[in-house]
Amino acid sequence: MKKGEQTKQHIIMKSAELFNQKGFAGCSIKEIMDATGLTKGGIYRFFASKDEIALESLTYALEIINEHFTRAIQGNKSAIDKILAIFDVYADVVHHPPLQGGCPLLNTAIESDDTHPALRDKALAAMNGFLATIHNVLSEGVHKKELRPDLDLNSLASFVFSILEGSIMASKLEGDNRHVATGKENLAHYLRTFQIQSR
Repeated sequence: MKKGEQTKQHIIMKSAELFNQKGFAGCSIKEIMDATGLTKGGIYRFFASKDEIALESLTYALEIINEHFTRAIQGNKSAIDKILAIFDVYADVVHHPPLQGGCPLLNTAIESDDTHPALRDKALAAMNGFLATIHNVLSEGVHKKELRPDLDLNSLASFVFSILEGSIMASKLEGDNRHVATGKENLAHYLRTFQIQSR
């Protein structure tokens, strides 16, 4: 990687953490300058605007989270275990989240809902991609006869996604990981009602 590319990536990585903790509106160019050690000119050499930094930083942040989810899923065999492993990525969301500030998808969705259409569109695309991943895991479980064939996979994927993001929000808000833990535990009981018992 050339020096210019390294510098641009450095800006993206540092900005991703700042935006995820402070939000787009709450993060200034001065704070990005302080975090990167670069001048304003040094930053704008690579980016045309704060919006452009935010969009590329969000892409980076979502890729980091996706890598964590992919590793968690790959480390398990059954569909239910794969789904529950997703929660383990945020098991200590209060102290050790995959990216400082919590879930970038959740944070961006809340902040950009009515204020920043481009960020909202990127968050929406990421949500749809994550829903598709959950759907595929569940579909594989049906195909392998682990889960009942009459499942409404779209509804169940939406439910899993909502439990995860809701529990992350509650744990972050209270400063207690118990919401993610209980979300996982209760989801496990629910998913097992759809499990086909081996004979």
